[in-house]
Amino acid sequence: MSRLSGRTVVVTGGGHGIGKAYCRRLAAEGASVAIAELDGDAAEEVARELTGAGGQALAVRTDVADEASVTDMAARVVDAFGRIDGLVNNAAIFATVPMSRVGLEQLSVQEWDRMMAVNLRGLFLCCKAVLPVMRAQQSGKIVNISSGTALSGSPSRIHYVTSKAGVLGFTRSLASEVGADGITVNVIAPGSTLSEDSPDASVLELRQSRVSARPLARVQMPEDLVGAVVFFLSSDSDFITGQTLVVDGGATMH
Repeated sequence: MSRLSGRTVVVTGGGHGIGKAYCRRLAAEGASVAIAELDGDAAEEVARELTGAGGQALAVRTDVADEASVTDMAARVVDAFGRIDGLVNNAAIFATVPMSRVGLEQLSVQEWDRMMAVNLRGLFLCCKAVLPVMRAQQSGKIVNISSGTALSGSPSRIHYVTSKAGVLGFTRSLASEVGADGITVNVIAPGSTLSEDSPDASVLELRQSRVSARPLARVQMPEDLVGAVVFFLSSDSDFITGQTLVVDGGATMH
């Protein structure tokens, strides 16, 4: 487990849930990990865990929707590690920062705008901040996290699904733009995942209800996604860009 030895990877939203699982696996693969997280205490906790296990980690409190915060984050990562080889755009409004599950007519303009600010503007700002470093290196790997709902639709969360569909178009366009600089940009689209740190009975019931739609009939866990992230960040995927990999136990096949 050393496919990422010598590489520095930024994980946004890396202090909780699936993001924390990404950070743990990346560190195990030898990467220096920057945890860019709105919850600064959670980021520090993950960094302590990774360094305590012998890894290299940096916690940076980051609001991905704020350009100054993101620019500062990228500068601090370069100061600490000298380079940025990978970016995992994981931060999103969904579970840790919750969203409303209501119909279109009940959804407020304020919540719609906040969803787009985090899930899409945050993606844009983080890519914008790391690309000058990657261009100078003539190498880099960007992994954007979408959702299987962007391919199938979902009632009662149209703002979330729309934002995650936007990730697909953003990825294809950026992949076309930066390929000449040796930078790849790909998407992972997870299925319904038990990503909550302390799920209650209703969450467990919701995740269990998705099992019957999968050929691999069990609840999806954060650890089911980490292999795909490592693949896209490693040299194994050097000739793959602009692609979407669905990781959902076979619920969506294309």
